[in-house]
Amino acid sequence: MNKTLLILQILCLSIFNNFAQVLNGPLVRGNAPAFTAESTSGKIHFPDDYFAKWTILFFHPADFTPVCTSEILSLAGAQEEFKKLNTKLVVLSTDGLNSHIEWVKSMETIDYKGQGLVKIAFPLVSDGDLNISRKYGVLQSDTGRKDIRAVFFIDPENQIRAMFYYPNSVGRNIEEIKRTLIALQTEDEYNVLTPANWNPGDDVLIHSPSSIAESEKLKSKASDKLYQLSWYMWFKKLKR
Repeated sequence: MNKTLLILQILCLSIFNNFAQVLNGPLVRGNAPAFTAESTSGKIHFPDDYFAKWTILFFHPADFTPVCTSEILSLAGAQEEFKKLNTKLVVLSTDGLNSHIEWVKSMETIDYKGQGLVKIAFPLVSDGDLNISRKYGVLQSDTGRKDIRAVFFIDPENQIRAMFYYPNSVGRNIEEIKRTLIALQTEDEYNVLTPANWNPGDDVLIHSPSSIAESEKLKSKASDKLYQLSWYMWFKKLKR
């Protein structure tokens, strides 16, 4: 009887831990979980293979589906731009490796929105055992075997800096993903903030003064390159 009870307790604990992994993905600014997996580019060791690079992880629900196909082709069309931004792209799903390989072959025959045929240079990772999906908390609750449409921005220090989640029916905006990446890189380089609807080249925000008195000191430095809309809201132009 005691042995049976112990087994049940262990089983319940295991189920709880797996359920918690599904519900609780890593927090922003947390360490990105490490993983090793097979991909269309061979075996991947993350983050070791991505030293000193930004990495964007794209989880998607399933291969050979229309929304996912449009996303991967759009991503492939912008892959050189991400390369210039010192960023590696990694696509992941719970589909098998053979499925990924055949899907890539198919996509490379499609001219999406007139961008021409593109070679997909980034890896598609197979997470058939759900290990990576559980670590990142991206399994769909209704199926338990497919990933949600998720994006993770990971900096060169292996810190998760931002996360996006989309419904199955809505494709991701690659330009918005690129804009967010550039905003994060701008923050790191200049110690600034980016306001709503910011685009590269726009004025940025500086950190709010801690008091009105500190704001008054800033006024003495005000110019066409440093200006305020309120005592707590200061903009500056970046030197490029």
